[in-house]
Amino acid sequence: MTRSGTKAGPTMNHVAAAAGVSQATVSLVLNGAGGVRVSEETRLRVQQAARELGYRTNAHAKVLRDGVAGMIGFVGDHVATAPFAGKIIEGAQARAWEAGMLLLTVNTGGDKDLEAASLEAMLSHKVAGVVYASMYHQLVDVPAALGEVPAVVLNARDRSGTFASIAPSEVLGGYAAARKLIDAGHRRIGFINIGEVQDGLPAVVGRLEGYRKALAEAGLPYDGGLHRPGDGQETGGYRETLNLMSTVEPPTAIFCGNDRTAWGAYQALASLGLSIPDDVSVVGFDNQESLAPHLRPGLTTLELPFIHMGRRAVELILAGTPSPGHTELFECPLVDRHSVAAPPHLPIQRTGTA
Repeated sequence: MTRSGTKAGPTMNHVAAAAGVSQATVSLVLNGAGGVRVSEETRLRVQQAARELGYRTNAHAKVLRDGVAGMIGFVGDHVATAPFAGKIIEGAQARAWEAGMLLLTVNTGGDKDLEAASLEAMLSHKVAGVVYASMYHQLVDVPAALGEVPAVVLNARDRSGTFASIAPSEVLGGYAAARKLIDAGHRRIGFINIGEVQDGLPAVVGRLEGYRKALAEAGLPYDGGLHRPGDGQETGGYRETLNLMSTVEPPTAIFCGNDRTAWGAYQALASLGLSIPDDVSVVGFDNQESLAPHLRPGLTTLELPFIHMGRRAVELILAGTPSPGHTELFECPLVDRHSVAAPPHLPIQRTGTA
């Protein structure tokens, strides 16, 4: 086939002639009309003809016909620049593309003025819906303007309960991390969190709840001295690991609230002359690809299911207006590497000081 048509470009009639079908069939295939019986062979032939002719759908005509453009808006705070949260965009974009739509993405950097301007532009372009995403799991105040279109809060929860939300199950994640260590035989398990519980961050509260649930289920008492608030950073992981290991009866395993904290724990244990996992086992949270697999030994950790969450957010929008206040929590799978083993039979011998 060769390109043909007027200066304005090939039309549906040109595609129909090239594919040997009617113009109506071309319209049904290229506009993704649901419930229409078009054979797979015909659909592929039309799509091939459109590609070879360079045919493009008329976005303005689609808005006039359907009331929406072939785009879904995606507004995030720091999602696009986070070292691992960008997978949310990957999942959302893949699902939108499968539906024949584009993902119009804006990373606001937390700038509320840019956020407002971006949402106004998206709404003026008649996007089919908007994904409102956060870099980390928190309660957010969703702009009222999103009430005009199907909208889903992603990796966070709407404080007002007005919008549907998708987030990781922090409780199940904390439970799975502690359970992994308990099943390996550990009975004194430290937990370095990523913040203060009183601040109410869902990840902080939920992961602690899961940790305590696993302990209780195994008949192990919760020891407040083994729970450190942490700060989610390498320095906090280093400091709090030294604190835990300086106690009279140090833990034989440490659950770290994120992988950066675990990185600090690795360094602290090495400074004490302790080996992972022979002396102390460590579990992280996040499965940060630039970090977790590259620690020595590789870090056993929980993976935030960003790709699946991003896909699901777009699916809810494609299905229509999501139920108000509807919340879906996604399980965080355990990525088993080499940082967990049975506890040592002899008391830990420290070669350094805290």
